[in-house]
Amino acid sequence: MGTLKYLYFLFIPVLCIPCQGQELREIPWDAKHNLSWTDFKGRPFATAWAAATTASGISYEYTGEERADGYELHFKVGAFFYPDKSWYRPELCDESVLQHEQLHFDISELYARKLKKELESTRFSKNVKKEVQAIYDRILVELSALQSRYDHETNYSRDTRKQLFWVQKIHQALQETPVVP
Repeated sequence: MGTLKYLYFLFIPVLCIPCQGQELREIPWDAKHNLSWTDFKGRPFATAWAAATTASGISYEYTGEERADGYELHFKVGAFFYPDKSWYRPELCDESVLQHEQLHFDISELYARKLKKELESTRFSKNVKKEVQAIYDRILVELSALQSRYDHETNYSRDTRKQLFWVQKIHQALQETPVVP
């Protein structure tokens, strides 16, 4: 029938952050690049109780063509960090807080990989747009739940034993969930 092309973007902040009319710069997740405090360009909220906030999320786009037996789709999925919406309070932060924030970004990457794997292994009908969106929405719910669980179990990085547990858990999961080309 023709070529389908869709781009979806979701910004999942660790804390709820209102979007403003400025253009977001983004840093794609890369195993060779760990976040540094210089990546956090946003301004802390005057009433925020948190020491730092990592704004990260996953996005996808796809192209495809209709075939006799459905659609042949090609997906591009990624995890991104948004510096202008991420912030920290230097007087409250140290390397353990930075490690905690990095792991939020790593969790986004883990779910980007899960999304890509599921999208690539699914056969879609003529309702492709709705079906892709449903998978994306479900993955985002799972991602959000894990981000919250991580914060609660580590007490926002204050429980060093649990923080170490989560670092090992997520790094192992990233090793076991390879990037789908």
